[in-house]
Amino acid sequence: MSAMATYEKPRVDWVDYAKGFCIIMVVMMHSTLGVEHAAGKESWMGYFVAFAKPFRMPDFFLISGLFLARVIDRNWRDYLDKKAVHFLYFYVLWVTIQFVFKAPGFLAQGGLTNVAAQYALAFVEPFGTLWFIYILPFFFVLTKLTKRIPPLAIFAAAAALEIAPIHTGWIVIDEFAARFVYFFAGYWLAQHFFSFASGVQKDPWLALAGLGGWAIVNDLLVVKGYSDLPFVSLALGFAGAAAIVALAALLAKVNWFSLLRYAGENSIVVYLAFFLPMAATRAALLKTGAIPDLGTVALIVTAMGVIVPLLFHAIVRGTRLDFLFVRPTAFQIGGKRKAPLQPAE
Repeated sequence: MSAMATYEKPRVDWVDYAKGFCIIMVVMMHSTLGVEHAAGKESWMGYFVAFAKPFRMPDFFLISGLFLARVIDRNWRDYLDKKAVHFLYFYVLWVTIQFVFKAPGFLAQGGLTNVAAQYALAFVEPFGTLWFIYILPFFFVLTKLTKRIPPLAIFAAAAALEIAPIHTGWIVIDEFAARFVYFFAGYWLAQHFFSFASGVQKDPWLALAGLGGWAIVNDLLVVKGYSDLPFVSLALGFAGAAAIVALAALLAKVNWFSLLRYAGENSIVVYLAFFLPMAATRAALLKTGAIPDLGTVALIVTAMGVIVPLLFHAIVRGTRLDFLFVRPTAFQIGGKRKAPLQPAE
């Protein structure tokens, strides 16, 4: 932990590459499933969504815990500002923005009372695609509260929750049980993941061979329907997260696909804003029927869901709309500077 606590480099290339993979996989899932649901049939993009399911969110949470050792010993005021209020601000802001587009449907279903009830419910049950930033503060706070407990005990308990598995129908409970083990592993084993990435860069051919073997096993278990089984899902989650770390480390070594790294640097920007370009592109393409292949439609929707938020972020940076992605001083606990999104720290 001491090595990570004193890590000074502001950005780590392979981490940004890994986050780039994660956010694209998340947008791809929502885009593809949305297109298939609207069209009433499956597409070839569904295969890639299914392949990524075992490790898509485990890797995202693992990466989110990697740099926690740098800040976990701060006083509670600073810690809560950075790891709880920070995400709360963006959740409240963007749930309200999303709700503006959803409100007409709620109004038609049950009038103003239903609109108010659904908006209030969004603060108990995470709304739409925003559950990731809703649940992150729970992970950060719990990890600090349990810092004096032997980490192996925490890891074992978290693994048991994932293996259970738990399905209550409440997103907070279900996703906490399924994902905390990966977040805690990212925090507890951060130094090992950094060492692993360094080893991959030193022996890329061995890493490529390992990636090939992992892809075959992951695909086989997904196709056979075994990937969601207890113990199997946990193993595939960590194996897939390690695979993404390895692939990201290889790309960072040769500095390829800089746009992927840029998407990773701004992954939460994409996560917050992709819903609108995704929905608009999907509706336009399906309504016009200009592209008959459903998989191609899903691929285009995915691309727009990633590219448009990044372009919008670049446009509004430094303007009066900067508050969409930068937390104003008024919403910081005793802060004097604006706080840009820094999800990996």
